[in-house]
Amino acid sequence: MQEIIDQLPYQKPFLFVDHLEKLDENGAIGSYTLKEEEFFYQGHFPENPVTPGVILTEIAAQIGLVSLGIYLLQNQTEGEVIPVFSSSNMDFLKPVYPGEKVKVFSTKEYFRFSKLKCKVVMLNEAGEEVCKGTLSGMVTRKANKN
Repeated sequence: MQEIIDQLPYQKPFLFVDHLEKLDENGAIGSYTLKEEEFFYQGHFPENPVTPGVILTEIAAQIGLVSLGIYLLQNQTEGEVIPVFSSSNMDFLKPVYPGEKVKVFSTKEYFRFSKLKCKVVMLNEAGEEVCKGTLSGMVTRKANKN
């Protein structure tokens, strides 16, 4: 699964995938631990840091949408992965604090014409749902010019 993480088009401090536990044609499972020194805690909120919902959505998208998209495209020709996140509909149920590990479960609804749509659920270490919803985007490969 590390080869999928290595193909993600993100770098620190905007890479939010520590581990991919499962990837198959139907979905993905992966995790990320939010470090106390993450850049967004400086301003959200300095005296009581809480992970912004947009970051939780990004974690869910990197694990549940982009990693799955790379897996689904792995038999296609070589080239750089181009993810275009197009929409999300997320419900946020519990706060996530610095130091917490979250686990994302995604289930593919469809993948056709390079458009991938997934249902995602994110759990904290206690197994409680912290957010859930639907993500979709275009995941394709940039053709090599050589």
